[in-house]
Amino acid sequence: MEVGPGKMPRQFLCPVFGSSLWFALILQSLISSAVTYRRPVSGGKRQSFLERTLILLDVNTRSPVKVLNDNFLSLQLDPSIIKDGWLDFLSSKRLVTLARGLSPAYLRFGGKRTDFLQFHNLKNLGKFRGPGPDYYLKNYEDDIVRSDFALDKQKGCKLASHPDMMLELQREKAAQMQQVLLKEQLSNIYSDVTLTARSLDKLYNFADCAGLHLIFGLNAQHRNPDNSWNTSSAVSLLKYSAGKKYNISWELGNEPNSYRTMAARSVNSSRLAQDYSLLRTLLQSVRFYSRANLYGPNIGRPRKNAILLLDGTVVFCYYIDRRVTKVEDFLKTKLLDTLSEQITKVLKIVQTHAPEKSVWLGGVGPAWAGGTNNISDTFAAGFLWLNTLGIAAAHGIDVVLRHSFFDYGYNHLVDQHFNPLPDYWLSLLFKRLVGPRVLAVHVAGLQRKPRPGRVIRDKLRIYAHCTSFHNHDYVRGSITIYIINLHRSRKKIKLAGTLRNKTVNQYLLQPFGTDGLHSMTVQLNGEPLRMVDNETFPELKPRTLRAGRTIAMPPVSIGFYVIKNINAYACRR
Repeated sequence: MEVGPGKMPRQFLCPVFGSSLWFALILQSLISSAVTYRRPVSGGKRQSFLERTLILLDVNTRSPVKVLNDNFLSLQLDPSIIKDGWLDFLSSKRLVTLARGLSPAYLRFGGKRTDFLQFHNLKNLGKFRGPGPDYYLKNYEDDIVRSDFALDKQKGCKLASHPDMMLELQREKAAQMQQVLLKEQLSNIYSDVTLTARSLDKLYNFADCAGLHLIFGLNAQHRNPDNSWNTSSAVSLLKYSAGKKYNISWELGNEPNSYRTMAARSVNSSRLAQDYSLLRTLLQSVRFYSRANLYGPNIGRPRKNAILLLDGTVVFCYYIDRRVTKVEDFLKTKLLDTLSEQITKVLKIVQTHAPEKSVWLGGVGPAWAGGTNNISDTFAAGFLWLNTLGIAAAHGIDVVLRHSFFDYGYNHLVDQHFNPLPDYWLSLLFKRLVGPRVLAVHVAGLQRKPRPGRVIRDKLRIYAHCTSFHNHDYVRGSITIYIINLHRSRKKIKLAGTLRNKTVNQYLLQPFGTDGLHSMTVQLNGEPLRMVDNETFPELKPRTLRAGRTIAMPPVSIGFYVIKNINAYACRR
């Protein structure tokens, strides 16, 4: 639940907790807490208003308000990864390990360049066009992969350890190509992208080894003279993938509402509906994919006709645009609240015209056009990312696709040295601790002046879920609460009602080092988070808070709190 100003939709407010008995308990907690925390301050100075403020928190444990997809937090790779050369490095043991840490999840292969993607059933185009600037690099990489095939043979994965010299060459190439890709994005004029059979093999190997389910976006702008969809590339890709028995789901096109500006050609909803019908027919004609899932397309502005044609799932994009220019922007509640407004508009359209369809959120990242160095790859970006997950879950968005797991720029979870960025560690904790069952949160603020309470609640955002059933450190019935403190001061949170006097495991995330919010290193309960080696995560060890202890959230921090002995009815089944 988002704790902010204004009235929230009815379904996100906490239901009545049984009877007047519950309110009596809250009142009792208020009185006792007031007595406990109005203690004198040393030196005779009066405590400031912010220090006196105590937040009382309770959760409805009887039933979830929303139940999400098990793959709620999922990932996305943009086809630009082919052009800048990083696709050839998806066989890295370290990258596969990091992706595996976020499974189970979907991996959507799509983005702006989806509709410029052409498949050619050739193993390596370099052998046909002769040596070029990347020819030797690619063949060197192929030799490395072949030599390391036995590393993970028991799992059927093809993994590699790439030499430092080779990675340095690739980073230089990617830096040059990044300028080209950014120019394309700013001008909205894109060049074609060629996907070879070998590249598809590497993409699927990465997804399969990491435990991710691949959703492949097909080019919907490949058109015949009569503006009907040209299926030649799609048919070739389907036949090749079926021959390899690749378990893939499919999507047609990306943001068709923007085709006119990108390719001076429009595809209306009626035509797109025909194209989707044709794609469904093609899938049924290929026996291996006769029951494959068909998603999307990813749309920017959902409208009635577009939603009605979709095949069971509405996928819409959310972009930050150019509103983030400094790390302090991530602390602005107005920025964090824009997503809630967009989701409300989309859900209203879907619930009116196609209430049976689930809604996904795609293209999610902390900044626009690849992000900005020292801004979208810092600890501060995590406030926006976790708030996005919390708001989406509270509204019942089934899946959130993070753009991008790994790629050029500064908008991803893993950097070009294969090191996890702050948003990765945040995502890893979310995956391990947060389950798909969303719980209603009730918050009461103890303050002398009612007006400032709006600011307090606006900058203290609290969400609650059942703890993930995949986490065997906690029994069913446990609850995970995650909190964002945007304040520049410490905030005290007292667990009340059903949460009162329960033992809590704390996972507190703060920036590490002297860079503050600009830091690219995260500390968990005071210990910096770093990979032990290419295949080993650090121990994510909680700090145990004794029963009844007040939670103290440090300034500008993020915390996950697991109430492990509550035996919540909503979380037992």
